Amino acid sequence: MARTFELAMTADELSAFFVEAFPGDPQRNFTFDRFEPGFLRIKMVPDETMLRPGELVSGPTQMALADRAAYAVILAHIGPVAMAVTSNLNMSFLRGVKKAPVFADTSLLKLGRKLASVDVRLWQGEETHIVAQSTVTYAIP
Repeated sequence: MARTFELAMTADELSAFFVEAFPGDPQRNFTFDRFEPGFLRIKMVPDETMLRPGELVSGPTQMALADRAAYAVILAHIGPVAMAVTSNLNMSFLRGVKKAPVFADTSLLKLGRKLASVDVRLWQGEETHIVAQSTVTYAIP
């Protein structure tokens, strides 16, 4: 039987947490586009600081988006636990990412007491145009 996930935070509460926890981070580039039990979608609008030569979104920026999305979906389900930390992030870059909005579709795979595993798929244009895929594991204190 599949597990049903329940949200512990609203999108507004999660946004406020990110602003407070990461005051130097450019929150303006990220918005929650979809927010539901077991799933979260973040929209990122890349700026010049996120690009590599060729006007492509850099790999570190894509990894940061995947990590942010994983952290967000986990916190949305466990509440504001600031000390949850990435223990593993595996990333596959599938296509060049243009300087255009990038979406991160994030699904909880497992939410345990000590570990959470998340699937993150980055896409542009339409959901089937996946540009990168990541599996992220977080350690929960």
